[in-house]
Parts: sequence; C-alpha cells; structure tokens
Amino acid sequence: MQRFQAVFGPQKPVIAMVHLGALPGAPLHEGSMDTIEAAARADLDALQAAGVDAVMFGNENDRPYQLQVDAASTAAMAYVIGSLRDRITVPFGVNVLWDPDATVALAAATGASFCREILTGTYASDMGLWSPDAGRAYRLRDRLGRRDLVMLANVSAEFADSLDRRPLPDRARSAVFSSIPDAVLVSGAITGEAARMEDLEAVKRAVTTVPVLANTGVRHDTVANVLRVADGCIVGSALKVDGHTWNAVDPARAKDFMDRARGARGAAR
Repeated sequence: MQRFQAVFGPQKPVIAMVHLGALPGAPLHEGSMDTIEAAARADLDALQAAGVDAVMFGNENDRPYQLQVDAASTAAMAYVIGSLRDRITVPFGVNVLWDPDATVALAAATGASFCREILTGTYASDMGLWSPDAGRAYRLRDRLGRRDLVMLANVSAEFADSLDRRPLPDRARSAVFSSIPDAVLVSGAITGEAARMEDLEAVKRAVTTVPVLANTGVRHDTVANVLRVADGCIVGSALKVDGHTWNAVDPARAKDFMDRARGARGAAR
C-alpha cells in the first residue's frame, strides 16, 4: 500500500490512458512518427488540463496484439514518451500489450513510475495460449535498477478466458500472495467494457493488503459507484470524442469526468 501511495497519494487515483496511434510495423500503422507524437501530445495536454491524477501510455492500436511484442513497437513508444517527457506533470506509467518484459523495459528506459500488465494465470485468448511469467518480469525490473517501479497486475485479462477455474476473488488473493503486485486490477471482457460490479466488489472483499482498481469501462455515469468500491480507476474510452476508444481525447468530456470523480471522492470522505 505504501508503494502505491508514494506514487498516487492518499486519494483514489484516476489514471487516464494516452493511447498511441498504431506504431511502425503494426498492420494498422499509417502516417509518420511525427503524426503519432502530435496526437499523443494533444491527448496528454487535454488530460492534464482536465486534472487527471496520472497518465499511462499504451499501444492499444497495435492490433492484432502480440504476447511477445516486436522490438520496433517498444522502441517507438520510448521515442514518443521521451519526446513528451518535459510536458508530463503527473506520474506516468506504461503498458506494452501484452508483454510484461517489454513493459518493464520500457518503464525502466523512460523513467515511468508504474506499469500495468497481466502477470499471473493461464488464459485461452485471441492471441493463443497466454501464460505470463511474473517472476521473470520482476527479476528484469530489479536487474534494470527499478525496484521502485510500481506494478499494477490485471487479474482478469481482456480478450481471454482464464483456464484457472478458481473464482476470480481466489485468483486475485492468490496472485497478491505469490506475485507481490502493488495493486490488482479488475477488467471487463474487452477494452472499454466495464468490469462487473459484483466482480469488483468480490475482489475488493478478498484482497485487503493492496489497492483494487477498476481497469476498464468506467464512464461518467458509473464513476461515482465504481469509486465507492474501488481504490481508483483506469479510464480511456470515456474521455474520447463520442466515447469511442480510437478517437482523440475530448477536453470537455475529460473535465466532466474528473469533476464527477472529484465529487465522488469528496462524498466518500
């Protein structure tokens, strides 16, 4: 809990996504690195102006997703984040879908305060059989001199079904014991789809030693209820033009969301 609060403070943080455009080598890549950087800069500025507590850079546009990411994607992400580094005024994190080693390496290279990944479990997924190795990712983190890197572990993978038949709260509690994340995340079935409130509530009851965050699908009309249960949230799609994942951040939607989140946090005191 202390490591998490050292980055995010005592409030329930709203972590906003900066979804980078499809990167070189990805099938959906168009344009240039300058275009990707400019779009990321505009989103970052809008999110910070709205008052988000932290931002996270991700490569959600690099579809089809990979479990071992092309080095070109990680390098391109490092280039964009490095070019924006002087503009970032809040804690920032990274997520290279769906590769824990690449995520940790990118965090170390860019000076990120936190990262998000699937670190435990075995899944049947759109990307094939998915079995991440938390031990390897943590040992890489330590070898790179980033023992301070806060690890956010998603325990209900998107685009996948767990082959572990234990109930989600039991899997979450076990992951905290075996794999020492700084927080656990509860997700919906795909990007932008909300986690079920009953899942969030059950994991929150089961996990008492680290924060539990809602990872996907939090929207303007649900953020108050989500923050009543969760210790924070990660949000992307709801802040975009028309609420669509692949659009640019809408400054008015982002500000409205943060106004509601602050109101919910104030009411919970």
